[in-house]
Amino acid sequence: MPLGPKSHVGDLLVIGGAEDKLGRRTVLKEFVARAGGSEARIAVIPTASSLGEEITDVYAALFTRLGAAEVYGVRPESRAESSDPELVAELDRATGIFMTGGNQLKLSTVIAGTPFGQAILDARSRGVTIAGTSAGASIQSSHMVAFGPGGSTPKQRMTQVAAGLGLVENCVIDQHFAQRNRYGRLLMIVSQSPQLLGIGVDEDTAAIISHTGDTQVMRVAGRGSVTVMDGTQMVSNAHEAKEHRPILASGVLLHVLPAGAEFDLTTRVLLPERSPVDAAEADDLASANRDLRKMARDIAAGDIGPQALRRRIARRSRGAVQ
Repeated sequence: MPLGPKSHVGDLLVIGGAEDKLGRRTVLKEFVARAGGSEARIAVIPTASSLGEEITDVYAALFTRLGAAEVYGVRPESRAESSDPELVAELDRATGIFMTGGNQLKLSTVIAGTPFGQAILDARSRGVTIAGTSAGASIQSSHMVAFGPGGSTPKQRMTQVAAGLGLVENCVIDQHFAQRNRYGRLLMIVSQSPQLLGIGVDEDTAAIISHTGDTQVMRVAGRGSVTVMDGTQMVSNAHEAKEHRPILASGVLLHVLPAGAEFDLTTRVLLPERSPVDAAEADDLASANRDLRKMARDIAAGDIGPQALRRRIARRSRGAVQ
């Protein structure tokens, strides 16, 4: 039975690659749960991968073991296939879409700006959860890192940018971030286009983006961190730096966000940390508040004296200990 329509925009999981497939599988569990859990129907898009059907089989086995009801592959290999109505229609029944790693430039040239790419955008608008790892992470942004070497220093012509799907607007996403030292190439892009928010996602880590009204909030899950570079107030010489020379980048606002951190992508600010509340403590707190309100009413009504109040508190304290 198909799931009923969702009333909210679907979540995004931007995964930095090399997600744990054998241990806790924190990131993959999060995806399956958000895609519908035991009712999830997941379409795997392996277009970026150089592997054959085995890549789909791997994720099918993983998602099925994590409780998904159905997992199937949808693999356009050309823009003509991405315009095939029958292939595009395969996404209509999905509650979750997962794009594998591989060559993000291939993924972009095959599906971006096609009916298949539009079907992914439409799926999110009706509540489908969209996830992608490595190449499948990069393509979710409006501007996508096409290729380029690692390194910590931003240099002119260090990398090139291509158009992504635009699931996350006004940003550029990079993956395998800390593990492959991709700080420099992301900072180069932000230096050249300060209006773009740079997001670098570590391996076995997900930036989970939820849409509420006009606000997009990113929460971090997994083993590593998500690095955010905000160049709104930066000073740069990117417009005059010579070929392959270091670029001046001053005043960049840097956020390094570990698991549990939340960041407002709309206002570009860190959100306050949520303090976990133990269920038993919450019940005790609620009971204490009820007692205080009752005592306040009694005192206000003038029907209780100090001695009676002390006796009542003592009785309740003994009852709590028992």
